[in-house]
Amino acid sequence: MSNGLPQRVEGLSAVDAGSCELEPGYSSRGRLERVLRGGEFAVTTELNPPDSANPEDVYNRAQIFDGWVDGINAVDASGANCHMSSVAICALLTRLGYSPIMQIACRDKNRIAIQGDVLGAAAMGVDNVLCLTGDGVQAGDQPGAKPVFDLDSMSLLNMIRIMRDNGKFLSGRKLTTSPRLFLGAAVNPFAPPFKFRPVHLGKKIAAGAQFIQTQYCFDVPMFRSFMGQARDLGLTEQAFILVGVGPLASAKTARWIRANVPGIHIPDSVIHRLEGAADQKKEGKQICIDIINEVKEIPGVSGVHVMAYRQEEFVCEIVEESGVLKGRAPFRTSERDTRY
Repeated sequence: MSNGLPQRVEGLSAVDAGSCELEPGYSSRGRLERVLRGGEFAVTTELNPPDSANPEDVYNRAQIFDGWVDGINAVDASGANCHMSSVAICALLTRLGYSPIMQIACRDKNRIAIQGDVLGAAAMGVDNVLCLTGDGVQAGDQPGAKPVFDLDSMSLLNMIRIMRDNGKFLSGRKLTTSPRLFLGAAVNPFAPPFKFRPVHLGKKIAAGAQFIQTQYCFDVPMFRSFMGQARDLGLTEQAFILVGVGPLASAKTARWIRANVPGIHIPDSVIHRLEGAADQKKEGKQICIDIINEVKEIPGVSGVHVMAYRQEEFVCEIVEESGVLKGRAPFRTSERDTRY
C-alpha cells in the first residue's frame, strides 16, 4: 500500500472488462460466478463497515479474510445504522483485487440513485450485487430518518436485470454500456410462514436472482426440509444457494439474539450445548464448523456465507477446519491466483 491507495493486482481493469466479451452462460467476469459455475464449493463473508473515513480501516478488516473467501459482502447500513457506504467499501476493495459483493438496500435511495450506483459500481470493477429490501429506520439509531422504499428486493432485482440484459434504464432510455453483474438475493428459511419460503425464493429467482445467501442456519433439520421443497420446485437448478452460518460467542449471546433479533432461529439444543461447554466461545466456533459439515452434504447447497460479527478472526479458522475448500486457495492480495 502507498499513501492509502493500493494498486489493483488481479483481473482486468474496469475499462478492459467493459470491452471484453463474457464467457457463454456468464453474467459477469467475477470470481464468485466462476467458482460457482465451475462446480466448486464457494465461501463468502461480510465486512462490517467502519464508522470511519480512513481507508486503512477497510483494508485491515479485509486482510482478515485474505486467502479464505471467494467474495466479501460490503454491507449497506444493516440494521438501519449508518456506517461507511457499501459503494465506497467496494471501491476500496476492488483496488486490491478483492471480489466484493455490493449490498443494495432499498430503504435509503430511490430508483434514480440506485441505478446510478449500479453503473458506478460496475465501472469500478464490482461484479456482484446482493439486492435487499432493507430494515426499517425504526430498527436503527436514527429513527427520525425518512425512509424511501421506492423499490423492494424483487423490483430491485428486476430493474438491475433489465439494465444488464436489455441495456436500458427502467425508464426505457438506452445505456451505452450495460453493467455485467452476478445478481443475488437473501432468503430466510427459518421465519414463518415456513411453507411460503420456497415459493418466495422462487419469486426472487424469477425476478433475476442467480445466487442466494440465507439467514443464519442453526437448525439443520429445518433447513434440510426447506431445501427439499426447493429441489421439488426445481429452484436449486436455477440459482446457487449459499447457507448463512456463523459462530455464537456464548449461550448468553445466543439467548439475547433469539429474543431480540427478528428472523434468527436458534434451537434450545444449540444453547444447551453452549451452556455445557467449558469454553463457550470455542464451542460456538465448533458448532459453526459442525453445521457447515452437515449442510454441505445437502443436495443443492453450493456454498456457505460465513457471518462472524465481532469474531471475524474466526472466519479463516472455520473455513480451514471445516475443509470446504478442499485445498483450493481463493485469491490473496499478496500473489496472483493462477487457478481462476
